[in-house]
Amino acid sequence: MRSRPLKVALLGCGVVGSEVARIMTTHADDLTARIGAPVELAGVAVRRPDRVREGISAELITTDATALVKRGDIDVVVEVIGGIEPARGLITTAFEHGASVVSANKALLAQEGAALHAAAEEHGRDLYYEAAVAGAIPLIRPLRESLAGDKVDRVLGIVNGTTNFILDKMDSTGAGYQEALDEATALGYAEADPTADVEGFDAAAKAAILAGIAFHTRVRLDDVYREGMTEVTAADFASARRMGCTIKLLAICERAADGASVTARVHPAMIPLTHPLASVREAYNAVFVEAEAAGRLMFYGPGAGGAPTASAVLGDLVAVCRNTLAGATGPGESAYTRLPVSPMGEVVTRYHISLDVADKPGVLAQVANVFADHGVSIDTVRQQGRDQGGVAASVEGGGGRREGGEASLVVVTHRASDAALTGTVEALRRLDTVRGVASIMRVEGE
Repeated sequence: MRSRPLKVALLGCGVVGSEVARIMTTHADDLTARIGAPVELAGVAVRRPDRVREGISAELITTDATALVKRGDIDVVVEVIGGIEPARGLITTAFEHGASVVSANKALLAQEGAALHAAAEEHGRDLYYEAAVAGAIPLIRPLRESLAGDKVDRVLGIVNGTTNFILDKMDSTGAGYQEALDEATALGYAEADPTADVEGFDAAAKAAILAGIAFHTRVRLDDVYREGMTEVTAADFASARRMGCTIKLLAICERAADGASVTARVHPAMIPLTHPLASVREAYNAVFVEAEAAGRLMFYGPGAGGAPTASAVLGDLVAVCRNTLAGATGPGESAYTRLPVSPMGEVVTRYHISLDVADKPGVLAQVANVFADHGVSIDTVRQQGRDQGGVAASVEGGGGRREGGEASLVVVTHRASDAALTGTVEALRRLDTVRGVASIMRVEGE
């Protein structure tokens, strides 16, 4: 066993960073045995040096992150500060001065992953980032290593705990969006500004990383189609229940049937209650991976939080330290397929559309003609008159209700392209008998 310790620089000492430092200290003997050499925390870069950090010597604290990563005796830099800058510059500087990097920075990796991998390769160093997607759930390494000999066709998952908590509460208690968000905030699941979560930015960054690894191609954050879940209503959940479904914010990465392109998207979707993802509750994450030889694999667990994320960081740290002792590096970027990312318009799935329409005879025929004109086949239709106290009517027309009222028309389609559905909705909005398009939701996981 090597006697000289491997030195680690920690950038950031918030919720995750403090847990990393704690585990490095309390599990020092175990880490030494697993790695084959002692691991020493050589410095901690922070923005507020006066804050008390239990278990961390004040001598290790610095506000000069650049000087820390330039020291030359640092073997591994652990970056948990987040954001694009200064994280990008610090990681690049670490490579230039001989250190490998472990990062939890999903936004940076989704936007600049290719450049960072190139820098790591240029300097013969590792870049590991298991903690960037789904917290403690082992997902990056299985995709990069365990499934390296297989062909992954689809990755479908819940990768944001905040939105899953909110949607779960709306489903299980009947709460509205704001009420569920307030509860998530009070419990610490949602940030004071929840935009990154509820508008899908967080999940989109993770989808970009997953798609790039799964399909061996470069997928940037800008390539990911994104819709948030702030418009999901109690009425949507009621419709989902009538279909035997629930609603989740999903990250979906797919290889085209002909293998010539890929897609990556994040949006709310109805999924059948029989699908394993439907039972993922509270703030948990779960990811379904479909591979040619391995079949369907599901990864489930806590997707955020200090200790779970720190667990993933420490797993990467052990792997990188082992590589350092062996004088080797682990797997880098694999982008040999160079597959293009298709636009959202080419995605094919089913749709649930809720329309507010004039309550009079002939409306359904007009709506059906619009769907037919755009090549979108209707699977089922449900019409309900609002002036009749919720009494359902036949699908042929107004069912004898008073003209001039308003009805709700719910259409579920067969599989169609997103472009065809968009054209259909635009045409529906031009009909005098359509008062409004109340909801459009994709149906996935069937």
